Order: sequence, then structure tokens, then C-alpha cells
Amino acid sequence: MTPIPELVERAELLIEALPYIRAFQGKTLVIKYGGAAMEQADLKEQFAKDVLLLRLVGIRPVIVHGGGPQIGALMKRLGKEPKFVGGMRVTDEETVEIVEMVLVGKINKEIVGLINLHGGRAVGLSGKDASLLRAHRRLHKMPDGTSVDIGLVGEVEAINPEPIKLLEENGFIPVIAPVGVGAEGETYNINADLVAGDVAAALFAEKLIHLTDVTGINGEDGRLVSTLTKREAERLIKAGVIDGGMLPKVESSLRALTGGAQKAHIIDGRVPHAILLEVLTKEGIGTEIVL
Repeated sequence: MTPIPELVERAELLIEALPYIRAFQGKTLVIKYGGAAMEQADLKEQFAKDVLLLRLVGIRPVIVHGGGPQIGALMKRLGKEPKFVGGMRVTDEETVEIVEMVLVGKINKEIVGLINLHGGRAVGLSGKDASLLRAHRRLHKMPDGTSVDIGLVGEVEAINPEPIKLLEENGFIPVIAPVGVGAEGETYNINADLVAGDVAAALFAEKLIHLTDVTGINGEDGRLVSTLTKREAERLIKAGVIDGGMLPKVESSLRALTGGAQKAHIIDGRVPHAILLEVLTKEGIGTEIVL
């Protein structure tokens, strides 16, 4: 039998969450799901349950997921060697078919199935559904300023928020694969971080939360920065402190904030129940980005 003091402590933790549940009830949280949180079985289970809990207390989670490692793995199995330019995947016609197969046909349905397995009502969406993610070809800028065509890699042109809102208003959890559609019906592979930022802006989300494999953003002294302004972020990018895979996450966060989202967060998805710690506790975790 559990001792009474321990039960009381558990009850107090629930009470601590009450003001945050009240504050965020009816509000949209866009969650960029990737990294270890999407690859480790135990973290997958926790993520599904955490998202379901948010929905059950009246908060509206919207999930945007990636899948780079899984795309690369299938390409190699099919005998096609992945190629990158400046960290961006070179995407020809054959590669974009593999991208769509993995993101829309496999990963998206796995996430939906896991949430539904625990009693949720998740619905998977591709950017092609109701022209949710309209896109055009994105040229990649090299360090010397030249632009390189890397194929069917897209830049979001417009978001159609109607299908997302329709699902939210009826108690469903939208799960979005970052595959866009062009003016001629062509398929585009789009960076999931940037899609999450544009979706958060289009929905005027209360929060955009990026789940990563680091504790957050570190400053020049190597210590975690708990709150980062747009000006400070730009300075750290110029100084080369923010680089690599963190760049699109910061760009995504700034896009979201500029477009109407309230706050953006970059948190460690390897931490159990990271989303709940960020949303439903006073301290939160990771780095908060503000204008």
C-alpha cells in the first residue's frame, strides 16, 4: 500500500498543474516531434500518452513530425545513396517518392496508431490533403552566396489551416507529415522544423514546442539559455554559436512568433514527459524564444 504522504505529494503535483491547464484550455500547441523521442520505444509511448493527456484536459495539440533517419535507411535498403548539400537532402523524383512513402505511409500512421491505441482520436494529414501545405521549389544558398538547385525540396508558400481547425474543434489530434504540393501538383519534401513554425503561425498557436536531442540552446559560455530574444538569437547565429541542425529550429521559432504564435520553446525530447514539464509546471525546461 502506498504511504499517505506519497499520495498527498502526487495530489499536490496535480494541483500545481491546475493554473496551467486553465490558462491553456482551448489553446493550440504545435509540437514538432522528432529525434530520440520519435525513435525510442519507451519515449514513443510516453509521448502518445502525454499528447492524449493534453487533449483530455482541453488543450489542443497539433503534431508535425520529421523522419530524416528513416528516409535515409529506406533509401540505402533500396540501393540509393542519400546525398546532401549543406545539410539539405538532394531530392530527385525517385527520392521524393521514398520521402512520401516513409513520412506519409509509415511514420505518420505509426504516430496516429500509437495515440489511438491509448484512447486518443488522432488523424493523419499530408500537406497534400486539402492543399494544407502549398509549396514552391526552394533553392539552397551556399556559404559563398550562390544558390544551388537540390531538387524537389520545398518552401512553404501558404498554409490552409481549415482542415486542422476542423479536426481540433471536433476533439481530434491532427498529425501532419511535412510533404507539400506545388502549383502543378508536384510533391515537395519540406523541412519539418520550418513546417511546424508556419503551421504555428497560421493557427496563432499559444506555443510552438520543438522536441530535440539537446537540453536547449547554449550561449557562448556553453551554459543553457533559458530565455532567448530574437535579437540575441540573431547575434548567436552570426557568431556561429547557433548552427547546424539548430538553425532551422530557431528560424522556425522566429517565423512562428512573427506570424502570430505567442511563444516558442526548444526542449529535450529525451527527458521523460518533456512536454508536460514544459506546459504544466512553473519552471518549464529548455529554451524559450520570444520576440
